[in-house]
Amino acid sequence: MLGLGLAALISVLFVILQPQVKFDYDFEQFFPQDDEELRFYQEFRTTFGNDNDYLLIALGQERGVFDQEFLDEALAIQDKIQALDLVEAVFSLLELEEPIIGALGVSYRNALDWSSDQKLEQSKKRLLSHPQYAGNLISQDGDYLLLMVSNKQRISKEEGDVLNLAIKEILSDSEIPLFYTAGKIKAQGEFVDLLQAEFGFFLAISFVLILLLLFLIFRTWWGVLLPVIVLSVGIGWTIALILLTGKALDVMSVMQPTILLVIGLSALVHLLSYYLKYLGNGVEKSKAIALTFKELFLAVFLTCFTTALGFSTMYFTSAVSLKQFGLYTALGVMVMFLAVLLITPGLLHLFSPLKAAENDRFKEFWRVYLGDALRWTWGNRKLVLSVFSILTIFSIFALSDLKINGYLLDNLPRDHELVQEFEFFDREFGGSKPLEIFLEAGEEVEDVFDLEFLRALDKVEHFVTEHYESGVIISPLSLVKALNQAQNGGNPKAYDLPSRGQYQRIQPYLDQALLQSNFKLSDSTKRIGRLSTRTADMGSHRSFEIKRDLETFVKQEVDPEILKIQLTGTSNLIDKSHETISTQMARGLGVAIILVGIIAGFLFRSWRISLMVLNPNVLPLLWMCGVMWLLDIELKLTTAVIFTVAFGIAVDDSIHFMTKLYNELGKGKRLLYALKRTYMETGKAIILTTIILVSGFAILTLSEFGVTFYAGLLISLALFFALIADLLLLPILLLPMDKVWREKRRRKNA
Repeated sequence: MLGLGLAALISVLFVILQPQVKFDYDFEQFFPQDDEELRFYQEFRTTFGNDNDYLLIALGQERGVFDQEFLDEALAIQDKIQALDLVEAVFSLLELEEPIIGALGVSYRNALDWSSDQKLEQSKKRLLSHPQYAGNLISQDGDYLLLMVSNKQRISKEEGDVLNLAIKEILSDSEIPLFYTAGKIKAQGEFVDLLQAEFGFFLAISFVLILLLLFLIFRTWWGVLLPVIVLSVGIGWTIALILLTGKALDVMSVMQPTILLVIGLSALVHLLSYYLKYLGNGVEKSKAIALTFKELFLAVFLTCFTTALGFSTMYFTSAVSLKQFGLYTALGVMVMFLAVLLITPGLLHLFSPLKAAENDRFKEFWRVYLGDALRWTWGNRKLVLSVFSILTIFSIFALSDLKINGYLLDNLPRDHELVQEFEFFDREFGGSKPLEIFLEAGEEVEDVFDLEFLRALDKVEHFVTEHYESGVIISPLSLVKALNQAQNGGNPKAYDLPSRGQYQRIQPYLDQALLQSNFKLSDSTKRIGRLSTRTADMGSHRSFEIKRDLETFVKQEVDPEILKIQLTGTSNLIDKSHETISTQMARGLGVAIILVGIIAGFLFRSWRISLMVLNPNVLPLLWMCGVMWLLDIELKLTTAVIFTVAFGIAVDDSIHFMTKLYNELGKGKRLLYALKRTYMETGKAIILTTIILVSGFAILTLSEFGVTFYAGLLISLALFFALIADLLLLPILLLPMDKVWREKRRRKNA
């Protein structure tokens, strides 16, 4: 009862401290933090600003945007948005003025003039044929007009929600019939809303599932009430600890309640099964509780410890979000172990009966079923080994053929409303994903506005337009092209790289145009600049292919003494994080496997035994690769995490099996007899816990988050594969160890 008192004291302490629930989502936490390219981008944005602090707004109607009433309403919307506190600027055709260089100097005309029907028609003809406007600030068919809202730099999640809501209200209250929005503040808000809904949903549905499974397994009210109390306390303690340390619940946190529930329930099923076995053998209640915890304490501790160890290896990744998820989940697993250890014995004293109810038919079913399974396994050793070998060879081939590929909105299904809106901008306005290229003037040119530099940059821009299929490019060259157009009376056909003579005539206007530009194109020295555009979210695999082609093209076609470039920006970092994190997770998984092997080797005093513990848990991970290959599931940041999670949980059953076997052998029994006793007694608990674990993780397939859905599907399959390996492969692998155990016993006796 001392444990119950201590648990109550801990719970009261958490209630007094009152942890505040907070949700957040910041995709920059998935960036590889120790990466050179991240440091480069951080320096880049000190000069040019954040490349994703904007919101795209498309306004449209079925008869097109070249309508006076529509444009008046659009201008009113722009003015209202511009007046919002967190908005720095709104850029669109509505107030854009084009320079015209004439004999008397520079004059300006409205890019879009709707003061009369005639001027509106002239504007329509000019804008839809202009390479800088069509498909950028206005859709190619003229049905939608784009507003680019630059919001406060490095805007916080809370501020972004306020701004997004204010803009949404302005658009909803307007008379514009069609509008779409896409950008960072919208994506973060939508993610967190969905996160909050899913967090509560999975927590609730997991408890419902547990109640059902507990009733089916134990068929008693105390067999349901006791685990629910223990698991509720364990999850409550974990969430309280997370919040008290200042960590907000994020997209990865959605999985934590289900993970902790199934892990805690797995331990409780083993404990209650052994407890009922002792009661059924006539052991007095208090003694049965003591014997249960004495026999299973080490096994339960090791299963929780190795699971926590698996999660903690995520700390070796460079993404803040994964580091925190790994450490906090590892902490949660050990907190759940503490809750089981402190609360379960006291509740068994209070709730459980003095003796177990007899169910001879149920006991006979397990005895016959497991006995037949073990005999079949030993009688078909060659068949079992052959099937396992074939599946493993196929899975190794599948692993070698898996490609790393991820998307900007990877955690959402492609038919989600948010994804559809982003794809609308990809289709109508050249893209929603920012693309930034850092430009530096070489030793042979004066600055980024030198004509030779611009000629080299023109080659790069043609490559970007063709291969990235990008929207309109903003760069030092685009400014010079605009001045060339101004020099030629505003003719859109003159929006091109000027000749040397034309360039000399527009040079006097460069500084003034640079000051009046809506985008910062260079620093004060003019030795560095930027190329900025937008692309569709084509996936990290395709992006890396184009990046390699760009590097090859620049190396072959561009003189570094004239122009140096480097791809940068948040999109580049997101694409890189998929590959970097996948590689780091593979290393972390390798570390986890080695550490579990070392622990098993020390525990069982045999390195060969430790390898046999690992085999039934490494093979399911390889088979999972085979399933991913068959279902065309790609490796990415979200799926790479799953391997470590699956291994950390799957190894539990093998440890329970081997701990029981070790105890039986310690009593002086021969290996065959000890294996049979272990298989008959532990097999039932392993099957039941796997059913619980698979059912718990299968619930996650109901999620709209990609990381949660794939976790549910693949971890469920991995745990099922691990069960098959534990019941079929492990007994076969252990048979040749009879001589090893006899030799160990002989040495011990000597």
